[in-house]
Amino acid sequence: MTESVLGPSGSGSVVLNVGPGVGALVLHTPADLDGHEIEISQHGIGAPRRTHSQVRERRAGGSVQYAAVYPELAAGDYTIWRDASTPAGEVTIDSGTVTSYQWPADAAAGPASHIH
Repeated sequence: MTESVLGPSGSGSVVLNVGPGVGALVLHTPADLDGHEIEISQHGIGAPRRTHSQVRERRAGGSVQYAAVYPELAAGDYTIWRDASTPAGEVTIDSGTVTSYQWPADAAAGPASHIH
């Protein structure tokens, strides 16, 4: 099954579901990751299940940024994956908040962070 690549999103076009035990993540990336799907997984669970989000151009307030948004994550510690086996970083998601994380400058996305 092939997913379509979505165009730029505008201000107010993403709904985040945060509250008790649940937070969200905005993963800021360089423009060259536009269209890539970046996987994350939560620490401390048996076989970590990964979830992914597509990096998209996001326009707000006259500026353009690139980010993947994870709108509803259980509070806890997560690994952000560069590819199938290489972590790009770690982030803590706090209950009831939106966490921002900057993709590391020295971590190009690998083959597992694919474009559809």
